[in-house]
Amino acid sequence: MSVTYPFSAVVGLDDLKLALVLNAVSPRVGGVLVRGEKGTAKSTIVRALAAQLPAVSVVSGCRFACDPAAPDPRCPDGPHEPGAAAVDRPAALVELPVGASEDRLAGSLDVERALTEGVKAFEPGLLAAAHRGVLYVDEVNLLHDHLVDLLLDAAALGTCYVERESVSVRHAARFLLVGTMNPEEGELRPQLLDRFGLTVEVRASRDPAQRAEVVRRRLAFEADAAAFASRWAAEESALAARIAAARAQVPQVRLPDARLRQIATVCAAFEVDGLRADLVTANAAIAHAAWRGGDAVTTEDVRAAARLSLPHRRRRDPFDAPGLDERLLEDLLERTSQDDDPDPDGPGPGGPGPDGLNPDGSNPGGSGGSDSGPGGPGSGGPAGTPPPGAESPGRDRPYEGGPWPGTTASGAAPFAGTPADGGQPEDGRAAGAASRWAEGAGAGSQGAQGAGAGDGAGSREAEGAGAAGSRVAGVAAPYRVPLLEVPGVGEGASGRRSRSRARRGRGAGARRPDGPARDLNVPATLLAAAPHQRERGRRGPGLVLRGDDLRETVREGREGNLVLFVVDASGSMAARRRMTAVKTAVLSLLLDAYQRRDKIGLITFRGADAHVALPPTSSVEAGAARLRALPTGGRTPLAAGLVRAAEVLRVERLRDPARRPLLVLVTDGRATAGGDVNRAAALLAGTASVVVDCESGPVRLGLAVRLAYRLRARLLPLDSLADLGAAVRDHRKAV
Repeated sequence: MSVTYPFSAVVGLDDLKLALVLNAVSPRVGGVLVRGEKGTAKSTIVRALAAQLPAVSVVSGCRFACDPAAPDPRCPDGPHEPGAAAVDRPAALVELPVGASEDRLAGSLDVERALTEGVKAFEPGLLAAAHRGVLYVDEVNLLHDHLVDLLLDAAALGTCYVERESVSVRHAARFLLVGTMNPEEGELRPQLLDRFGLTVEVRASRDPAQRAEVVRRRLAFEADAAAFASRWAAEESALAARIAAARAQVPQVRLPDARLRQIATVCAAFEVDGLRADLVTANAAIAHAAWRGGDAVTTEDVRAAARLSLPHRRRRDPFDAPGLDERLLEDLLERTSQDDDPDPDGPGPGGPGPDGLNPDGSNPGGSGGSDSGPGGPGSGGPAGTPPPGAESPGRDRPYEGGPWPGTTASGAAPFAGTPADGGQPEDGRAAGAASRWAEGAGAGSQGAQGAGAGDGAGSREAEGAGAAGSRVAGVAAPYRVPLLEVPGVGEGASGRRSRSRARRGRGAGARRPDGPARDLNVPATLLAAAPHQRERGRRGPGLVLRGDDLRETVREGREGNLVLFVVDASGSMAARRRMTAVKTAVLSLLLDAYQRRDKIGLITFRGADAHVALPPTSSVEAGAARLRALPTGGRTPLAAGLVRAAEVLRVERLRDPARRPLLVLVTDGRATAGGDVNRAAALLAGTASVVVDCESGPVRLGLAVRLAYRLRARLLPLDSLADLGAAVRDHRKAV
């Protein structure tokens, strides 16, 4: 039997621990989305928590984990008789792989029984398996949107509805939903992001002592997992008991009107959309009060809940980064706490809880508040153990002195991502400020600083100042652009740009499979087999099938493409208004790529060469950030840009041959450096291309038009993109 890494042994990740525990206490909170870089123990801590959840009692033989004390009257395996036999089992941890199908997630017709026995039976999916347990989705941002929608609907309703293939089933699906994602690989859509109850940003510690403690514990676990787990068994048992007690306490927790008004005031002040934020914050505050052992919600509970429930709901636009203004939150709480009710809980049930924390979730002697999770700030371990990085002689010799060097009074070691003052990390604030796509709009705005070399020809009017004569132009608000698609029908990843035949989409017919049937079309298979039943000697209700009867569904939908932007950043483009218009156009195309689920890449050419500013990625936000900081100036190595684009596309065809590329070349067509443009253009023969002509003025040379002809590309004048955007805005205002 495999041994799970102990939850109490995880170093740091205080906010994540608290968010997971609040959901374990009350699944009504709505799940946790964990955002963070790779290698930060996101998966480890989720699996560790599942092992600490209380065991569940289920009706024996029920595939839907019905509670024998209150069975679901509409359970597909029911109805269950009162007093039905029951079995106890651990809470389930179900993992949803990125490549899962809708059938696997929600369930579907049991094809085997339908074909062999002639009966209509339902085969449960992962949502049924996760009922009363944990459903873990790694890389949720890479999951197809319709699956994320289905998943979040079930999590919000606590029920899974299946209406397909003549099957109509409804069953309970209440689970603790945890999704993890790396923002570098692309963001979730804001409307999907909003469906997660809480969100936590995870970053690896930059403190050497804490990093060393992480490695020390991990090596000890890998050397002897059973022995390592046994050393933390007492803390794990105490944590499980406290979660169970908090669950039982939730129905008794009161939400005073003063605290409810406080929650509404905070959510309104942060201008979140809808009322889901208010509901989630209220449920999280109730869970936090139960976790600390109280019987009424206080301002501290509201603070802890708001810090976890609001950051991801403040994204006003797709390129915004989640974040929360801690000072504004504190001001709002201070103003609205003046009508606080007297604390009905008193000091709590007698000091520290079973895991060494005070009733408010803080370490003894600490400042308390919402930064504490099960294991305490800094997660130095259970009570009596040294904080991370301390040279402890061993787990059997508890530390009895004062704060360890480099720690706070509560024993927490300040590190990047969890500031000692409870505020937002500086890099988080910087990321939030840098992510506004409309920031710096207009002629007077200043873009990010850039660096580069060149003679800076024509760049004196450009905005901002970079290094070595380069300039950085500002960016205006993006606008809607026309649909640019790759001709033909592809078979790439699901998206919204070009036509495709893929595993998902509307049914467009049936065909015999070339190999194993991937998407069995049951009606077509039955129709193919029906005329041959007598000659095959059919007896009984089942059909006699043969391999050549099988048919698979032909589906047609839309695919995402690789959109490779090749942008001229030379001196001829550096006039302030022109480069601002160019950046705004490219940003608008980036926004379109975001909405259509494309991968994007960015190549710029200026001076003597071209370079890949952003390798192909699903993170459109990264492309927008690189674009804002793009400097201009120098000569125009157009051929070098085309050659570099051909190299990038060649490599990407080897990595992902099914994803078709779309080249978007933004240039005025001038070439004042580099090699032969005609030979370079020949390297891109057969690639679907769009040339955005940036040439302006009364006298035009038409060089971009000639280049578009060589590439067999669609030509879009830059002015036409802006005119279309203005027309769309005017139409919306008129409506």
